[in-house]
Order: sequence, then structure tokens, then C-alpha cells
Amino acid sequence: MKLSQFNFDLPKELLAEYPSEHRDEARLMVLNRKEQTIEHKQFKDLINYFDEGDVMMLNNTKVFPARMFGNKEKTGARIEVFLLRELNAEHRLWDVLVDPARKIRIGNKLFFGEDESLVAEVIDNTTSRGRTLRFLFDGSYEEFRHKLLELGQTPLPKYIKREVEPSDEERYQTIFAKHEGAVAAPTAGLHFSKHLMKRLEIKGVDFAEMTLHVGLGTFNPVEVEDLSKHKMDSEQIIIPQESCDVVNKALEEKRRICAVGTTVMRTVESSVSADNRLNTFNGWTNKFIFPPYDFSIANCMVTNFHTPKSTLLMMISAFAGHDFVMEAYQEAIKEKYKFYSYGDAMLII
Repeated sequence: MKLSQFNFDLPKELLAEYPSEHRDEARLMVLNRKEQTIEHKQFKDLINYFDEGDVMMLNNTKVFPARMFGNKEKTGARIEVFLLRELNAEHRLWDVLVDPARKIRIGNKLFFGEDESLVAEVIDNTTSRGRTLRFLFDGSYEEFRHKLLELGQTPLPKYIKREVEPSDEERYQTIFAKHEGAVAAPTAGLHFSKHLMKRLEIKGVDFAEMTLHVGLGTFNPVEVEDLSKHKMDSEQIIIPQESCDVVNKALEEKRRICAVGTTVMRTVESSVSADNRLNTFNGWTNKFIFPPYDFSIANCMVTNFHTPKSTLLMMISAFAGHDFVMEAYQEAIKEKYKFYSYGDAMLII
């Protein structure tokens, strides 16, 4: 398939600037692959599609406040630094994006905080926009990490033009977030409220948690028409034994197994045995799923509405069928569903 087959006109006003007032009251479009039907519901209606013994696989990564603002030495120019990943804890080396990139060169120093107690030196140009920074800080590693948390902001996606608000700290995080390491939220999981989770639990639905630390690679634009030439950035994944046991039991019993989000789908598809069972894993994945693709584990999924030409839309098309997904997206635009990170949700069964 070609990149151009995943293009569509998305009106700007459908990009969600804010989440729905209550997590589980976002809208939910339900796609039935067998019947080729589209229904319009609320997210909390999700419970009606699951029974005792069914499994929901969740990504328990936690977003850290990755966006920081510093001032360049001498000129005082305001520079945005987006922390991508820690390269070396001992030497406090970080892989970062800087904006505006053209102003930052090797050897430049950046000062953070009103008291300028945190300083970073640019020691490498890793990519056109990326840099490697060494943070200079008097204090223990714990104090250094605490300083990063104190100075960092919730890394809302760039399409959201407003200022970060206090409520974003809670709402741009799933309620089951545990392991810090993501620079973007696994957005399908944002719709689950404590109340809905409790109701699912009472109904007998099992949860299997795993971790994919979402990097910006998930959102990197595809710039090649031939999809087989696109390379995904690697992201760290962890699948524990107890989650494998829950999922594999459900596979044997032919239950409904739901991947909550594209990150979960990529995680499980990165560690499948020859007989289509889920294996434990602790490492990295750069798996890119696009049509045609045979899925091994999940037989349904929850996802948000994605932007044109995105790798996320390609995965959804592989799962639900390209024509059916594009038809559903036209319906979503007509019905004014909200798109992207803070947007509405889709259940594909």
C-alpha cells in the first residue's frame, strides 16, 4: 500500500484542544468488522461489548514532564528542550530535541530555572533537530531527577496551541500509569475512569498490563510513498510473565482479547511465539504494522482517531480493513468526532 492511500481532509476544528469533561464520557464509535456496521456510543458503553473471562491489555507507561524551557548563554534566547531519553544516568547525558534548532550548536550552554541552578551543555548533534546534552548539576542523581520534574512541563502534542494547564498533569496520564518513561501518552487508555475499570472488574473482565515507553517515533511523519521503506524509531517494551499467562489462557478459551491502543498492539505483536502465544519480553521494538498484516493476539482494539498519513492510521487499517476504516473516518468527520490525543475513541470488534 502507498502513503497517499492514507490521506484525507481533516478540518482543523476537529483536533481536540481539551479532553472530554469526564474520561469515560468521550464519544465512542464502534466498528464491527464482521457485520461492517458503525455505531455511535459513549466510551462507558464499552462494558456492553465484554464478558467474563475477556481480557483488556493495557499500557502502564507513565508520561514524564519532558518539555523544558531554558535560556542560551550570552544571548538569553528562549530555547525549548524536549527530553527524549536518558542515554547515560551517571554522566547525565540525554537525547533531546531543541527548538529553534538552528540557534543551538555544540559547545553552547543552556540555563534552566529562575535561579539557573541547572545547566546543560550541548555535546553532540545527533540528528537535524536532535542534540545530546550533558546536564551539569551539583547534587545527587535523585536531586537531579527531582529538578527535571520540577522544571519540566506536561509534554502536550504540538498541535495543541494553548498553554499547559494544571489539569493537564492529571488528564494527559492514564489512571493505570506506573512506570515512568513515555514522552507522549498512550491515548486510548486516557478514556478509562476508575469507575469504568471497577465495573469491568465486577463483570469479570481481566486486565493484562505491559509497558511501551512511547517515544516521538510513534508520531514521526511517514515521508516515503512506499511504506515498506519507512523506519520506526525504537521504543522500549516490557511484557511480564503474569500478563502472558492471562492473555494465553484467554487465547485458549477463545475469549475476546482487546488491545487498548496502538502501542499495546505493537507491543504484543513484537513478542509472539511460533504457535501464536504471547511471550515475555524486555527490550526494544521498532515494529511497523501496515496492511496487509496478520494479527496474532488481539481480536479487538480500542484506539483514538488519528491524523492523515500517520503510522497509527495504517495499523488501524491493517486491523479493520482499509476501505472500512476510511469510510468510518468520513463518518467521524461528518459527525464531528474529535481527533488525536485528547479526542474521541473507536472500538473495533
